[in-house]
Amino acid sequence: MSTAVSHSSASPAPVDPRQEWDAWRAERRRALTSPTGNLALVETRWLPAGEEADADAARAGQPDSVTITTLSRTDLVTGEPEHGLRFWDADAPAIRHFEDVDAFPYDPAWVLKATYTPVPGARRIPFEHIRDNGGTRDLVVPGDIALTVDGRDYTLSAFDDDGTLLLVFGDPTNGDTTYGAGRFLFVQRTDDAGRVVLDFNRAFVPPCGFSDQYNCPMPPRQNRFHLPVEAGEKRPVFRDGFPAQH
Repeated sequence: MSTAVSHSSASPAPVDPRQEWDAWRAERRRALTSPTGNLALVETRWLPAGEEADADAARAGQPDSVTITTLSRTDLVTGEPEHGLRFWDADAPAIRHFEDVDAFPYDPAWVLKATYTPVPGARRIPFEHIRDNGGTRDLVVPGDIALTVDGRDYTLSAFDDDGTLLLVFGDPTNGDTTYGAGRFLFVQRTDDAGRVVLDFNRAFVPPCGFSDQYNCPMPPRQNRFHLPVEAGEKRPVFRDGFPAQH
């Protein structure tokens, strides 16, 4: 007689959105405190026009805890490429004093479905950046995101961040409960190319909320909500009286 036991294929256990959110929060903390996380950035050094960035040369004499990377941007006045160096310190004071990022409780009501309409060609929209003294930088916005919130229709502009749609948005909580310059949110694609999901529980404080060495885009007018978005991250919290970056 065979002793083999027949097992019917069981359906996978349903995923608990709150547990997924808890895991996202834990991953955020790990990333923020990593050796090249947002809290580790201690200096962004832009070089004179025409000078190339040399990370190896800049590393000379630096402590072992420091990592140096290069970056570039377009000069707002000349339109020419501008090169720079970023200095990351795994032992930065901001990391040593970091407690957590305060957040609203998870709320399934802030998981919103929206319509996504691609725009042919490379449409560029001006975004003001926090350290450009009112100047704007054109970012590629590949499509329009349309949704209705609290009875009001919005057409949002999310720019292409290395292949992912990144929404920069503002709402009345900014400067009071949440980071003053607005928050970021990655847009979730679905199997339907015309539908996306905006899970505002995963709205996050932009990099400039952790280090004043970042130059973050600010929410354009069309990305400002009329009602408080009481979901997602609020502000970073530090121990021992360490001042927040903003």
